[in-house]
Amino acid sequence: MLLAIPDLLDAPTLARIRALVEGAAWIDGNATSGPQAALAKRNEQLDEDDAAGIEAGRIVLDCLGRSALFVAAALPNKVFPPLFNRYAGGQAFDAHVDNAVRLKRGSDFRLRSDLSMTVFLADPADYGGGELVVEDLFGEQRVKLGAGDAVLYPASSLHRVEPVTRGTRLASFLWVQSMVRDDGERRILFDLDRAIQRVGAEKGQGDRAVVELTGVYHNLLRRWADA
Repeated sequence: MLLAIPDLLDAPTLARIRALVEGAAWIDGNATSGPQAALAKRNEQLDEDDAAGIEAGRIVLDCLGRSALFVAAALPNKVFPPLFNRYAGGQAFDAHVDNAVRLKRGSDFRLRSDLSMTVFLADPADYGGGELVVEDLFGEQRVKLGAGDAVLYPASSLHRVEPVTRGTRLASFLWVQSMVRDDGERRILFDLDRAIQRVGAEKGQGDRAVVELTGVYHNLLRRWADA
C-alpha cells in the first residue's frame, strides 16, 4: 500500500528542519548503501552522526508520533532515526529494493524494514524531475509531493528516484518495522480503522455497531501483531 501523508510538517517545522540540514556537511550518499544499491545510487546525504541531522531527525520523529494517519497505516513498532538526502545536477537512484534489515551504525539498534518513507522538504516547483517511482502489481506510481508532505510505501517494492534535472531535491527518509509485518494484513486493518471512524462520526462512538467493529479490529490486531 502506498499512502500519501499530507502536511506531516507544518511551515515553521519545515523551515526549522531546512535551516538545520542545509548548512550541514553533506557526504556521498553511498555511506549507507548495500553493495547492490551502491551501483544505482547517485546522491548526497548527511552522515548518521551529524549533529544537525540528528536534531532534525528528532523533529521528524515527533511529527510522526503526532500523525494519526501515519500511526494507523504503519502500526509502528520501531522507526529508524530519519536520515536526509539531496539530489541535484542529474543525480538519481536507479531501481532497487531496500535492505530487509537496517542497522544503526555504532549501536545495537536494528529493525526489519517493512515500510519505507520519504518526507519531502523542497517545493516541487523548485526542482525538475526527482519523482519517486514505486512499482507494484498495478504498475508504476509516480510521487512528487509538496514540501512537508510524506509518502509511506512497502520497503519490499522496487522503486527509484528519477534524475533531478533542475534545482535540488531535498528529503528525509526512514524505515519502519511494523507490529504487523504483512502488507495485506496492515491494509485490512487500515481500511477497517477508517471505516470505524466514519461510522463512529455518523452514529457516535458508543453505538453498538461501532463497539463491535472496534472489537473486530482489535481481535485482528491481536492475531497478527508482533508487539
